[in-house]
Amino acid sequence: MGRFMRRFLASLLILVFLVSDVRVYAQGVMPLPAPGTRLALSPAFAPSLLKGIKVYRHDPFRFDFILDKGDGRATDEQVKTDSTRLIKYFLASLTVPEKDLWVNLSPYERDRIVPEAFGQTEMGRDLLAQDYILKQITASVIYPDDKVGQEFWAKVYAEALKRYGTTDIPVDTFNKVWITPAKATVYENKDAAFVVESQLKVMLESDYLAMEKNMPEASCVIETASLAPATAWGGHGRGEDIAKQVLRDVIIPILEKEVNAGQNFATLRQVYNSLILATWYKRKIKASIMGQAYVDKEKTGGIDIVDKNEKEKIWAQYVEAFKKGAFNLIKDEKETSVMHLK
Repeated sequence: MGRFMRRFLASLLILVFLVSDVRVYAQGVMPLPAPGTRLALSPAFAPSLLKGIKVYRHDPFRFDFILDKGDGRATDEQVKTDSTRLIKYFLASLTVPEKDLWVNLSPYERDRIVPEAFGQTEMGRDLLAQDYILKQITASVIYPDDKVGQEFWAKVYAEALKRYGTTDIPVDTFNKVWITPAKATVYENKDAAFVVESQLKVMLESDYLAMEKNMPEASCVIETASLAPATAWGGHGRGEDIAKQVLRDVIIPILEKEVNAGQNFATLRQVYNSLILATWYKRKIKASIMGQAYVDKEKTGGIDIVDKNEKEKIWAQYVEAFKKGAFNLIKDEKETSVMHLK
């Protein structure tokens, strides 16, 4: 092992777990923003992450995990709780088939919130909660009286004035926003793997679907683990294309920064790192006893949540938020006043 890897290992807290040692910590639905509440962007934060794993060819049920404690000044008990949760994300990524690693909060699809087995795990529940937060933030950042919202609406109406000679057009701001894996760099050293880089990408649904058509069939399996949230509310009409382009230019970069660095999405980044390691592990032990008995078998016992209806509770809260909107604002302004938003 080179000096780089020794320094890398020395900077991390090394914890060793056996699969049989994982315990379930009963938790309720994590606090979510109340419906009708605007949600602010959050400060940068580095959460605890699973950074590495070592496997044993002759003992396939044993793992050595490497945990990065992140920015937090956690107590030993908090470290234990966090590491247990992250390992359960890892195990959920192993036992739930790749095609079922998705969540979908839509007011029109109550029967398609999350696959049944995945929805019984903490990972599935926590991704639903992150989906809810993404929707709230996306709707909140276009609030016209805030800095980002001012820039968004100024560009929307400036473009409308340029194209149509008027700003008196309905603007469609209802666009689904997707989070997809962008980059995952893993350093492999014999029977150990270390995540050295991970990035997530935010895009509009229309852009994601266009990209998906051109994806090679054998793309990285991590690509299947994406969120598909929809957000924002508005009218329909000629302003649809304008709003979509301004969303790409103004809002999407802000959301992508928030997803990859903000405290609001610390859980999502924890899930992603665990998923990356699980994907590597699946390939490594495909033919082993563990691979044949546990991988993709939906064996969620020991990593399941106590309340199996939590997905329904999150969906119901989202529907209420969808109906209320992130904010109510009525303005009666002259067309030229939109230029003052700059």
